[in-house]
Amino acid sequence: MRRAARSALADLLRSAPFARAYTLAALTLGFLAGSIQRVNGLVTVTTIIGGLAVIGIAILAARRDELSLIGIAPTSLFLFLVWSIVSLAWALDGAYARTMAAWLALVGWAAIAVTIAHVRDTLQVARAVGDVLRWLLAASLAIEVFSGIIFDAPLEALGVKGLIAYGGPIQGLFGSRNMLGFVAVLALITFVIEWRARAVARRVAVYSLILAGLLVVLSGSPTALVTIVVVVVAELALSYARRTPHARRRGVDAVIGGATLVGIALALVMHRQIAAFFASRSGFGTRTQLWQETIEWIGRRPVTGWSLFGTWHNEPFPTNVINLALSSPNFSGLNAYLDVLLQLGWVGLLLFALLGGVALVRAWLAAADRRSVVHAWLPLTLVALLVTSVFESYALTGIGWMLLVMCAVRAGRERSWRLSIDPRAPEPPPARPQGGNRSAR
Repeated sequence: MRRAARSALADLLRSAPFARAYTLAALTLGFLAGSIQRVNGLVTVTTIIGGLAVIGIAILAARRDELSLIGIAPTSLFLFLVWSIVSLAWALDGAYARTMAAWLALVGWAAIAVTIAHVRDTLQVARAVGDVLRWLLAASLAIEVFSGIIFDAPLEALGVKGLIAYGGPIQGLFGSRNMLGFVAVLALITFVIEWRARAVARRVAVYSLILAGLLVVLSGSPTALVTIVVVVVAELALSYARRTPHARRRGVDAVIGGATLVGIALALVMHRQIAAFFASRSGFGTRTQLWQETIEWIGRRPVTGWSLFGTWHNEPFPTNVINLALSSPNFSGLNAYLDVLLQLGWVGLLLFALLGGVALVRAWLAAADRRSVVHAWLPLTLVALLVTSVFESYALTGIGWMLLVMCAVRAGRERSWRLSIDPRAPEPPPARPQGGNRSAR
């Protein structure tokens, strides 16, 4: 009897319907974690994350015959997590529990992301994200209409201010207009990929694109507009690379990569001028002051940082001093890269950049070589996340960190040096022949 029960449980954990249900549940949690915490508290969110992480580990254990230790996750992810926990060694007195809690949160979200990346392929992941965001964006719009038009009163429990009658800004179920803007941009990427891959009916695709576009506008998020511009440029470059014959494609990829590195270098050299430009625009002045104050504290521990502490909630040192100097509460550094520098120093930033950069290169090369347009979802999602990380710290917590890890693992399964030495590695999809179709059929 006990053996039969174990066999039935193993079959359930290995089944495709359970994998899909797990993916939908995990993505829904990721996008709604902030709202759940506002309504039911941190303990509820932590319990759900822990439960899904344990289930994810059980799924991977049940599928161990399909997996191998060498290909379970990128090396850069392990190195970043190791350095994060090593930072416990120089945490200030009384901060050990905070560092351990923040590290466990990283590990929990990473376990969920790794599970999804191994039990779902790229098309299935994109479809799951699309399905979840269609419902959440529609629910966000409905709640804003009820709050701002029908009842004409804010919904404090969810942070909804009810400003839709005035054209926004709105935040829906996502806590802030910038988070809604980021989610809506991610939705636009996903819905366009679904449409081009013919993964959903035409009417569903049109409805989804109108919904996501409307919420981008109503969010009034300047960071979303910047992200859209960069994503469009990335899509044009990727489309050009996909059209290029295979013999010349590596040269085109090298030029695009070189131009990207030059752009990043120029942005670093001219960061003061760029910050001053944004400071003169509405909504960015406070950001630049926060960044300048954060850089001052980074300079006091440039190599190791002040140890991992995750978000700035409850103001761990030195964020309490930074907020006091600015006379305003901030719950993050509003820049993932500066946040990593503050917490984990230059070593942590290099590992974080390695994780995101290698994932983007792998995803880009795979998307350029594969027949199906659905492979473009990975690099475009990574571009959106990495660009948004200049203005927000989403990539270090919650859904942002989950998406980063998930895309990094999927990119590694699409294209990695491990594929040549790992006997259990999946067979990669066939490369697109010269002059082949640009989209999936």
